[in-house]
Amino acid sequence: MLTDKEMLNIEGGKLSWGLAGAIGAFLTLLAGIVDGYLRPLKCN
Repeated sequence: MLTDKEMLNIEGGKLSWGLAGAIGAFLTLLAGIVDGYLRPLKCN
């Protein structure tokens, strides 16, 4: 078993919030490009 002090020193998940946001933004952009290519809508 780990002590309380050892539990506080555990580091995990080195993925930063900035990197996670950049990956999410890229996936959103990619989804928009694919959607626009597959379903082109005319401007009104």
